[in-house]
Amino acid sequence: MKLSDVRALVTGGSSGIGFEIARQLKERGAEVVICGRDEAKVIEAAKKIGAHGVRADVSVEADVVALIRKTVELYPDYNVLVNNAGFGSFAPLLDTDLAGMQRLFATNVFGAMVVARESARHFISRKRGNIINISSSAGVRGFAGGTAYAASKFAVSGMTECWRAELRKHDIRVMQINPSEVQTEFFRNDRPPSERKLRALEIAHAALSMLEMDDRGFITELSVWATNPD
Repeated sequence: MKLSDVRALVTGGSSGIGFEIARQLKERGAEVVICGRDEAKVIEAAKKIGAHGVRADVSVEADVVALIRKTVELYPDYNVLVNNAGFGSFAPLLDTDLAGMQRLFATNVFGAMVVARESARHFISRKRGNIINISSSAGVRGFAGGTAYAASKFAVSGMTECWRAELRKHDIRVMQINPSEVQTEFFRNDRPPSERKLRALEIAHAALSMLEMDDRGFITELSVWATNPD
């Protein structure tokens, strides 16, 4: 599709990967809505790139329903969902807290599902649409300390495959990106930025490339790794 024809919602779009995808889409002529939990942060980010900012917590179903309704009001031809909202929580199994894991799943899994469900209703009515789920390399292979986070991303991968099987007959492309470690606020640590590790820029490039393919075809899944990280 032509990026100038994109009418997108980017969840978790006020920072990191979501913000960069939204920024690059706007630069290429798309119209974009971003959302996040912090209203002031979302409005500020939206102003920076000329997008529409909407406060919404994807873990709250009523927020999501209102978000999709607002997006469709702004853009009746809404046609791209970038399902990006999520956060990480890392601990060994013996230190994994059930309530904390449930909070993580509420956003990373259940939130992603509700946003996709409500968007898919609109896409089906228009007989076209695109869903890009931002997963992780942690959704391909687990690691020590990753019980909650990896499980959430494996769940996203499973949902992606199910939605793809259901929605292809409606000309809706369901795609997934699996970034390895990206230098954003998501990975807060004391290490200085590296010239070798991935930036949000590379993940946004992958997302736009997937959308740009002619609608008759689509890239089902794309993993992005740093060539030679430190």
